[in-house]
This record gives sequence, structure tokens and C-alpha cells, in this order.
Amino acid sequence: MRQRLLALVALLLLASAGRTAAQNYAQDSLDRYFRLEWQVTREARGSRVTGFVYNLYHQSTDRVRLRVDLLDATGAVTGTSGAWVAGGVPADNRAWFDVRVPEAPAYRVQVDSFDWVGRGN
Repeated sequence: MRQRLLALVALLLLASAGRTAAQNYAQDSLDRYFRLEWQVTREARGSRVTGFVYNLYHQSTDRVRLRVDLLDATGAVTGTSGAWVAGGVPADNRAWFDVRVPEAPAYRVQVDSFDWVGRGN
């Protein structure tokens, strides 16, 4: 009975892993799919990070989530903000993003997660 239960749990874990494995990318590997251009604008009501995320691949994306790390003067992460790219990013194209962020000496912007469109996800 115990072996059947363990086998069932293992089967469920394997079945669910196939659906989420496509989103588990190392940040370095995302460079072949995406390029980011961005700038910081400091306003009276706070700072904004605005720019474009370029999809370098021949497959459209949806639910693109960006992570904006707030960095101190030494480059250490002191906080994180996130934002969705509205409408995803079409294949071989770009999309605009605009993120209100807390004040920091520097920022780092990265693609945090995304879904390919039309790949059966």
C-alpha cells in the first residue's frame, strides 16, 4: 500500500513538472530571447523605470513579468519591484513597459517570467 502511494505521488510530481519546466530559465539563457532597453526618470512623485522589452525569438510571448532590482552604491540588491508587460511581446518585436519604483542609487531590470504563445502551454 505504501509503495502504491509513493508511486502515485511520484507520478503526480512528474506530470506537473512537465507543465512548468518551460518557465524555468537561467537568467543568462534569456539573453537569446529578450533584450531590454530602459531608463530611469526621477519625478516629484518618485522614480519610474521605462523602456522596451524586445522579443528576439520567432514566437510570441504572453504574461511577461519584469523584475526591477533596487541596488545600493555597492551593487547589492536592497529591494525588488515587479511589473507586467501589457499584452505580452509579439514575435520579433517589442513592447513598452513603465514601472513606478522606490528611490535607489541604481536599478537592474530583468525578465522574470513569461509564457510562449502557441506552444501548447
